[in-house]
Amino acid sequence: MNFEEIKKNETINTYIAKADASLTALGFTEHSFAHVGIVAERTGYILETLGFSERTVEIGKIAAYLHDIGNLVNREDHSQSGAVMAFRILDNLGFSAEETAEIVTAIGNHDEGNGVPVSPVAAALILADKSDVRRNRVRNTDIPSFDIHDRVNYSAEKSELKINNERTLIKLKLTVDTHISRISEYFEIFMKRMLLCKKAAETLGLEFKLFINEQQLM
Repeated sequence: MNFEEIKKNETINTYIAKADASLTALGFTEHSFAHVGIVAERTGYILETLGFSERTVEIGKIAAYLHDIGNLVNREDHSQSGAVMAFRILDNLGFSAEETAEIVTAIGNHDEGNGVPVSPVAAALILADKSDVRRNRVRNTDIPSFDIHDRVNYSAEKSELKINNERTLIKLKLTVDTHISRISEYFEIFMKRMLLCKKAAETLGLEFKLFINEQQLM
């Protein structure tokens, strides 16, 4: 089974939609099909650019598409609950033990609270997930009532994740409106995520650099 077939699976799509509905009720930013689609695309880009096999790229994209279904259970420890859910889904769909293990491991390690880039797929998923910062993830339409997460995401006008031609460096380049959120606020809520990205890049043999408004900050 490939990534395109996973994307058409009604059960999986129901879990993604319902998980995002729970986060909507809690006031979180968007974690639905736009998010998992972007994360899948970036995970695939990283693995393909670094020369991994076509099947590994597919496995990475599948892990990315499923990575946030644990929010259906609870936001707390959603990476672990999502991994357990993914195991059952993949087992029922006939995935091999090896591929199931690869996907479950990546999902279980994608969150900065307790995640570790223990494999190339896990590392690629971390980088793809943590780099999805954008204005249209914010659901709150009342700008004066924005919390720090709303401000940081709403201020992001552009987010780009690129590997250099030499395959030695991965850059996250953000363009932000500092009238909406100060750069210091970005670090206030994203520092743990960026440190995890640094470790993930190292797992892939890369150096991680963060640029905000053309200034290197990591």
